[in-house]
Amino acid sequence: MEVKRVAALRAFATDKMKKVSLFETRRFFCDLYCFEPGQVQKGHVHQGEDKVYFVLEGRGRFTVGREEAELCAMEATVAPAGVEHGVLNGGPGRLVVLVFMAPHPSPKG
Repeated sequence: MEVKRVAALRAFATDKMKKVSLFETRRFFCDLYCFEPGQVQKGHVHQGEDKVYFVLEGRGRFTVGREEAELCAMEATVAPAGVEHGVLNGGPGRLVVLVFMAPHPSPKG
């Protein structure tokens, strides 16, 4: 069984949000998105994949379609395929989000 110590894998960069891969199969991926205050994941769309954001630490402003909400630890939202979505860490602390996407947008193997 593959086990990840998520707290030890958190990683941050000063220039942009940092993505840390946790698990990946041909069918899905699971990443950590680590945001310093002020960092953003710009709005974008996945035509054939659903994405789940689950906040582990901090708080952030999540946009899905025309809706916005501030989520904090132990809260989650879904961005269905074809709907624009993005994240902003308005600060003052760090934001760590567990992200699942399926089906995998570019499966390996």
